[in-house]
Amino acid sequence: MSGGVPPGLSFSEWQAAGFDATACPVRNVLDRIGDKWTALTLSALAERPRRFSELHRIIPDISKRMLTQTLRGLERDGLATRHVFPTKPPSVEYRLSPLGRTVLPPLGGLVAWAAENFPEIRRARARFDAMPETGGE
Repeated sequence: MSGGVPPGLSFSEWQAAGFDATACPVRNVLDRIGDKWTALTLSALAERPRRFSELHRIIPDISKRMLTQTLRGLERDGLATRHVFPTKPPSVEYRLSPLGRTVLPPLGGLVAWAAENFPEIRRARARFDAMPETGGE
């Protein structure tokens, strides 16, 4: 059998039924949305359409190569569109597609959760990092 997790199945039931993990919609979508550059790019495009150079300036630490890959991935998944204007030289603008706009509410919820819980997560990391290694599983 192949396909995503049918509604109502638990993860273990899904595995027992032999469903293909690579076809899982959650896994496939989170591979794209969960990337830090994708989240930042979506957030930047949520405000308004932007040119490549503007995106590169406002997203901290992203390389041109990574921004290009991120934008291509968003286009491939139908979350962003690329518009070429017939100027000399041609200008290119990126904007969220209607589908891309639908990801903003859940992404915004995740961003809000992360901001609210980051101090506690940092404390947990510090406690964990201070513990001696156990050397096993």
